[in-house]
Amino acid sequence: MIVALVAHDNRKPDLIDWVEYNWEKLIVHNLVCTGTTGRLIEESLKEKRKGNKAPTPHVLKLKSGPLGGDQQLGAMIAEEKIDLFIFFWDTMNPQPHDVDVKALLRIATLYNIPTAQNRATADFLISSPLFGSEYQPQEADFSTYLSRELPET
Repeated sequence: MIVALVAHDNRKPDLIDWVEYNWEKLIVHNLVCTGTTGRLIEESLKEKRKGNKAPTPHVLKLKSGPLGGDQQLGAMIAEEKIDLFIFFWDTMNPQPHDVDVKALLRIATLYNIPTAQNRATADFLISSPLFGSEYQPQEADFSTYLSRELPET
């Protein structure tokens, strides 16, 4: 399973806390993160596994969100490479890349990716019996959209 983990600056401590609480479930999966979030999560997981025989976490670190990481993650979603998306976003402060955030959430919805935008929903997703299973979400059918008639220009 490939789990994407993203957090805006003011929410990074919340996401790190959530990752540390759920580290045993997460460490066996491939993780994809944007920028600093990825570095912080990788450091946290390495610290958690000290003295354990837990596997070494694999964290793919993309660019920072405002520097293109949101688009990189969106492309991975469109290529059906992401199975679960946890995004702790800052709803109280405008982001310089708000349109990128909206596009990322839109593409995750479009491709039917289970998405959590807060800790409660993330808790529900990770505690689901479907987490880590061979669950195959229903594929989106874009045939109607792709076969539509376009007006003459």
